[in-house]
Amino acid sequence: MTTERPALYEMFDDRFRTGRCMNGDEALEVLYTGCRWAEGPLYLPAWRQLVWSDIPNDRMLRWDEESGAVGVFRRTAGHTNGNTLDREGRLITCEQGNRRVTRTEHDGTVTVLADRWQGKRLNSPNDATVKSDGSIWFSDPDFGITSDYEGHRAESEIGSNNVYRIDPADGSVDLVADCFGAPNGLVFSADERQLFVSDTRAGVIRVFDVREDGTLSDGKVFADASARGSARFDNLRFDDGGRLWVAAMDDGVHCYAPDGTLIGRLNVPERVANIAWGGAKRNRLFIAAETTLYSAIMGVTGTHPTGPGARRWR
Repeated sequence: MTTERPALYEMFDDRFRTGRCMNGDEALEVLYTGCRWAEGPLYLPAWRQLVWSDIPNDRMLRWDEESGAVGVFRRTAGHTNGNTLDREGRLITCEQGNRRVTRTEHDGTVTVLADRWQGKRLNSPNDATVKSDGSIWFSDPDFGITSDYEGHRAESEIGSNNVYRIDPADGSVDLVADCFGAPNGLVFSADERQLFVSDTRAGVIRVFDVREDGTLSDGKVFADASARGSARFDNLRFDDGGRLWVAAMDDGVHCYAPDGTLIGRLNVPERVANIAWGGAKRNRLFIAAETTLYSAIMGVTGTHPTGPGARRWR
């Protein structure tokens, strides 16, 4: 007896169809399997490679788009989680095991950007995004200190799970939001006037207004996972149509219209931890899901991981 494979796309609102979100590949492509918990995919356009994290195995892997080959990018990687690029194309990494945010320089050396706030060690930095002024914003839940599986068990010195901003001028670390159970993915809107942050434990995505001085207003709920039962939110990515794509753990990849309506999803056979846009046309969606790195060529185009949400790489 054979079991019919579920369709890749599931539509909840006609905007998922009219926005061409259902165009493209009809099935996911497996690029690599063998991780313990895959996270933090990041496409490097200059090298046509993707790097991602395998947290429990304490390594970063890389996939080559030209050859399809997979190799180790960095081993003993500080139980790396999320990755992004800064405005100069340098790798920004959240090392949740080492409890710090680092930058890999063009010569391969590693610079520590943040490991403390007000003299106290960070919990376990999870994900980061870069604003067009060069500031780096990152989430700091406690996932890496609750056990030895994805980091090192320890007590929180700060006592809360927050979002921080690294000042591009002097490197100071400022707390910008502290209303979370466990802040996770974060991304700016196209005009950078809003910051979207997922709260995994609360099961919501919050949106904050960004003030000119870099502080945030009180956040309001943009999306609530309770409507989908088993869904929990991880990282977030915009496409150039203003739709928000969300790694929703046991519920695949969600797609939200700009008004916060869940309009569709992608069915994925494993728990989805993280997603990223890449490829020469930015229309390839990479999905880090538990043990496996998947991809699909989509009918929509993603945005660049640095700067404003609508910025495109050339």
